[in-house]
Amino acid sequence: MGDESGRVISVEIFGQRYPIRSGLDEEYVRTLAAYVDQKIRAAGDLTPTTDSLRVAVLAALNIADEYFRCRDAERNRSGRLAERTQELERLLDEVLIS
Repeated sequence: MGDESGRVISVEIFGQRYPIRSGLDEEYVRTLAAYVDQKIRAAGDLTPTTDSLRVAVLAALNIADEYFRCRDAERNRSGRLAERTQELERLLDEVLIS
């Protein structure tokens, strides 16, 4: 995570302590860990299992789904912006040529 030569930041996820070596801002790493903890706890609440690996995998799938949806939305936004830019360019060309 980030610069591997950074300091060690201790975080807790799903009741377990993890030492994270990172060059990233400590508060940012703690925010990431809290987000992962929240997702794992939510997956655990919805899944009738005590298998922490299974719960972690479900949480990872949920996080991946969020990421893919955000990525696709950004691509769609970028595509629409490119289309609008091309249309504005076409309109400007029409005005300037006329």
